[in-house]
Amino acid sequence: MASAHGQLRILSGNSNLKLAELVAGHLDTKLTNCDVRKFANQETSVAILESVRACDTFIFQSGCGSVNDMCMEMFILIAACKTASANRVVGVLPYFPYGKQSKQKRRGAIPAKLIADMLKVAGVHQVITMDLHHMQMQGFFDMPVDNVKSSPLFSLYLKEHVPNAHQAVIVAKNAGASKRAALIAKRLRMDFALIFGEQTKFAETLSEERLGEDGSLEAASEEVQAESMQMTEGLDEDSYGTSVIGSVEGRTAIIVDDLIDTARPFVMAAELLLKNKASAVWVVATHGIFSGDAAEQFQASVVEKIVVTNTIPQVEFQKRCSKLDVIDCSAVLAETVRRIHNNESMANLYGHD
Repeated sequence: MASAHGQLRILSGNSNLKLAELVAGHLDTKLTNCDVRKFANQETSVAILESVRACDTFIFQSGCGSVNDMCMEMFILIAACKTASANRVVGVLPYFPYGKQSKQKRRGAIPAKLIADMLKVAGVHQVITMDLHHMQMQGFFDMPVDNVKSSPLFSLYLKEHVPNAHQAVIVAKNAGASKRAALIAKRLRMDFALIFGEQTKFAETLSEERLGEDGSLEAASEEVQAESMQMTEGLDEDSYGTSVIGSVEGRTAIIVDDLIDTARPFVMAAELLLKNKASAVWVVATHGIFSGDAAEQFQASVVEKIVVTNTIPQVEFQKRCSKLDVIDCSAVLAETVRRIHNNESMANLYGHD
């Protein structure tokens, strides 16, 4: 498949070879042979075994597993393609590494911005990713970024698999997940509910301002900020809520978020929903990280079903949790690659609602 940018070439690091192979299959091509390994001293070595000269090169790598090693593989693959005279290099990062660290906390860095800068230095021309953790991350780049949406995939899956789907309710486990959840609720014409509670303390702590006693916005003093930090010790943006806005009684509650890292926030949300008389609780997220024993915690929890995409390999997690279903996102990524390769518009990628 050739275009004005040259012959299409698809390469992959070691993080998710299966997904890259599926994408290549949709495009009637094969992965370009490359050797990505580690030396005995743990340095990353990359060798591209086919010519990419004057080619339109797409490099796949997800930010999972040994994340730092996966990042270095990506950077060196990009640099190797540039050195080998590739016409254009597009980085395809289905799950963007360090995406959860896209906001500055007290005297901290913004690692997601640093990853964006390093991709540019390595020589990437464009980035494709799926469901960034925060939409404002697109502003970290001074190059085109295509943030592919998974919501059409989930909408179709939920219509087909949720019992009495027309009566189900989409739930955001915190305010940060509300926009994504509301979008899916709109697509499915379902009701929407929001879990509200302790995570509001975390949001206030991150701010240099807070509400005064009279309801006005005032600057927080060092003492007040220190007090807030102490109050929210152990809390983060995944902290669980304590009340539900919206009705879930007698209905399947579907918790929607962009990623699942640890299980506890979702399990606590599920227990709260069942206390509010939901008939069952499902969890739906684009990226299934499942850190630590998250898979086992879900297996032992009240959550009935967990649904994620294959932006991150899920084979091992499925062995540890029989409740886990995986949606293949390779077709939508392949169509994204095809359109960018052919300079086609992305406007109607998902069709019309």
